[in-house]
Amino acid sequence: MKIGLLGAGKVGFSLGRYFSEHHIPLAGYYSRNTASAQEAADFTDSAWFSRLKDLVHQSDLLFVTTGDDALPAVWEQLRNLPLENKMICHCSGSLSSGIFSEAHKTGCSVYSVHPLVAVSDRYTGYHALAKAVFTIEGDDEHLDELVALFTAMGNRVQTIDRHQKALYHCAAVTVSNHVLALLDWGVELLVRCGFAQEQALSVLSPLIRGNVEAALCRGVTDALTGPVERGDTATITNHLRALSDHPDEQLLYKLLAGRLVEVARRKHPQRDDSELRTMLGGLF
Repeated sequence: MKIGLLGAGKVGFSLGRYFSEHHIPLAGYYSRNTASAQEAADFTDSAWFSRLKDLVHQSDLLFVTTGDDALPAVWEQLRNLPLENKMICHCSGSLSSGIFSEAHKTGCSVYSVHPLVAVSDRYTGYHALAKAVFTIEGDDEHLDELVALFTAMGNRVQTIDRHQKALYHCAAVTVSNHVLALLDWGVELLVRCGFAQEQALSVLSPLIRGNVEAALCRGVTDALTGPVERGDTATITNHLRALSDHPDEQLLYKLLAGRLVEVARRKHPQRDDSELRTMLGGLF
């Protein structure tokens, strides 16, 4: 089975190199940017194609690694080429295989294959793929083959229903991008206390690392500490008072604390948390 890659950006480079490192045959690359396709081919010891139809002809399994916005237009090109018995995948985290509309009419099988990891560099990103869980959804016909491809390389694979793809991506964004929003907020609060902007994040670093490591090692519930976990309403009252000039931040604090109340309830199921719920405004 030969793999072709349509797109020569970070994901295309990384995925192609990851396959080549595991001695999986590559047909090569096609990209609107010819120079990128040539560079990706050199990086993966494969070929590059000046015509999409030639890459499709040489490939049994095709990965579309373009941006999400380009996928509909790419599919319009692909669906007019001979795709009988081929497997077509995209690597979007948020879109499902349904973006390949009416694929059954072409005789191909379609999938979304998403590595649950950030690929930030085209030349080193393949190292991160070794630790990634790959989430796959799509047609039943060749699903087992696609799962086997990644499990053979040592990856964990999770199959999901295509209708859950947006919720899946929401989970990924919550623990990655949204965490950065919280870090930025924490830094801003320290700056208001008089810390230098350039020092604030490093000051918080041991606390950040300790909490993440505890959650990864022991699970979120057992890692929970702090005033909500203790049921310390006096401290939480002081926090809310300190944020009294920023009602939007007060609301965010209450929403996050309310979520932690649910975590604390799992850790201390016999504890009465009614006072804490009341002071959070009855939001939970």
